[in-house]
Amino acid sequence: MRAVARQARRTLVRPTQHGLGVRCMGSEASSRSGLPLPSAPSKLYTAVTHPEDAASITPQVKELLDRSSAYILPVYARPPIVMAKGKGAYIWDVQGRQYLDFSAGIAVNALGHGDEGVVEVMRTTASTLLHTSNVYHHEHAGKLAELLIQLTQAEGGLGWAPGSAHPVTNGTSGAKVFFSNSGTEANEGALKVARKVGKERWAKATGKAWDDPACDKVEIVCFERGFHGRSMGALSVTTNPKYQKPFMPLIPGVRVGQLNDTAALEGLVGDKTCAVIVEPIQGEGGINTAEVDWLRALRKRCDEVGAVLIYDEIQCGLYRTGNLWAHSSLPADAHPDIVTTAKPLANGYPIGAVLLRDDVAGVMTAGTHGTTFGGSPLACALGYHVLSRLSERTFVASIKETSDYLGERLALLTKWFPNILEERVRGRGLIRGLGFKNGAHPGRVVELARERGVLLLTAGADAVRLVPSLNIGAGEVGHAMDVVEGCLSVLGSE
Repeated sequence: MRAVARQARRTLVRPTQHGLGVRCMGSEASSRSGLPLPSAPSKLYTAVTHPEDAASITPQVKELLDRSSAYILPVYARPPIVMAKGKGAYIWDVQGRQYLDFSAGIAVNALGHGDEGVVEVMRTTASTLLHTSNVYHHEHAGKLAELLIQLTQAEGGLGWAPGSAHPVTNGTSGAKVFFSNSGTEANEGALKVARKVGKERWAKATGKAWDDPACDKVEIVCFERGFHGRSMGALSVTTNPKYQKPFMPLIPGVRVGQLNDTAALEGLVGDKTCAVIVEPIQGEGGINTAEVDWLRALRKRCDEVGAVLIYDEIQCGLYRTGNLWAHSSLPADAHPDIVTTAKPLANGYPIGAVLLRDDVAGVMTAGTHGTTFGGSPLACALGYHVLSRLSERTFVASIKETSDYLGERLALLTKWFPNILEERVRGRGLIRGLGFKNGAHPGRVVELARERGVLLLTAGADAVRLVPSLNIGAGEVGHAMDVVEGCLSVLGSE
């Protein structure tokens, strides 16, 4: 596996900085990235280059769209383009039009499209052992779990400060991993564990049996604008009415708070609370960051009442912020008991994971949870390969360099378009959000950018989300920002 990773590193071509531009001024002392910054918004991309109007839809595309309409459940609002292939940061549709993918499959394709190392691991593992179910052991799950836990201990997370180590003692590493098939399933598993922990703690406190009908330590706390998935449990803690209302009633006992409202925590999290789930950086909800002091207060309140604290790092974790976890750089007293992850772990192949400290994992025994497909040989082999590469120091350093440049370019947008954009750029690393003053504008900008060959996402009701592949280069960042500048200019003239 290491040999495959080395080969992938040799074959990976880092993007050039050709897109930094003829409009650039010399590097300023205030430039953290050391790269030249433009002196004015680009006007190179005000015209449509990738039209989506009815006249531009070819017979081939129409046939494909009609087939989808006839056979696929219409739960997605998709533009009239059909993707055919991808390589690196780029993706092509069936008409041969090239797009710069600045969405990475919703923060999934950490190593971009068509990565040779990923392809080789997929080929060799699938041809050797594809699926066993969890009735049997295989070699890949333990290796990936070990890597996840050891990296967490070394780089910070789950209560360990950076530089920690926990040699296996009495058969345990200090934490455990459960593998699932997706982020939603990871969150469902985390909530189940927390519910069981709550019952066990109630039983210990009262001297009664954990299954006594009087047990009331079953409530779950979540927060406005959080997104944790669409299955019934995860949906119950995803408070967007658009997602919830058609499927009510949802699971009972869910209380909803506001991110960064410290004063409300005492009344929100109480003796009946078994679990609190929060994203350190809300992705779908608008790239909203939880403040460090608020997370510390939340951790303290959970400890006071015996509630399990869950960090959903499905979108913001695994080096997207420049650290292993979004909470890795925070004080240990702001860390969770459980962290969930998924999206980038296998670069697009379905996998999810729940990491649990031993003091909460101990309630789970054979038969208390399970999955048929989760933690398959192929998923775990891919996860091990991807995480091994993401965690290399040179790779992490490149993320910081690129994210510094992205941050500088985004900051210029807020200065150049103050009537359209909020002053503050949201997020950090390579999970960023542009806040808009008009809630109708984010969707329009995503459309304008796509018609100019750049793929973006919305986030919440008022933001455009930028979550490119983690190996994106400065040249591609420069091109994407040039296009966004053109889109904002067009928007301002409409």
